[in-house]
Amino acid sequence: MKKILLISGICFSAILANAQTAVDPHAGHNHGATSTAEIAKPVMEESLALTEVEYNFGKIPQGKPVTHSFQVTNIGKTPFKLDNVQASCGCTTPEWDKEKVIAPGEKATITVGYNAAAEGPFTKPVTITYNGTQTKVMNIKGEVWKTPATSAPANTEVNELKN
Repeated sequence: MKKILLISGICFSAILANAQTAVDPHAGHNHGATSTAEIAKPVMEESLALTEVEYNFGKIPQGKPVTHSFQVTNIGKTPFKLDNVQASCGCTTPEWDKEKVIAPGEKATITVGYNAAAEGPFTKPVTITYNGTQTKVMNIKGEVWKTPATSAPANTEVNELKN
């Protein structure tokens, strides 16, 4: 019974597709017309540039927090504030001047800290929101290596040979 329904469903779909082509010979073809979805899209001026979109800390000892400062530049024609700078998790903390208005051509700094608590490689996105709804994403990455729990043991053999 299921096989018959499946086959009839396929046939029905094929019949509908053929019926649409018979009714509209241009169905599925683009003859230069612009869809309403394309017309409705607002064009936002690119106004924030990052000097770098990713920073690699390399190898970091576990438990030793690190920071890096990213530079942003207003390349637009109107001033704006950085509305929000959001890290993907609590191990990453962005800091910026929340009140600073960045005029066209001016720069601002976002300092991103990473706590280096978890061992292993990491990549953390940080999303900048500005001009109300525009966003840019920058990333920090690296690898946290586990530091020894204790200091190296004394080499007793060498001390015994000296005596």
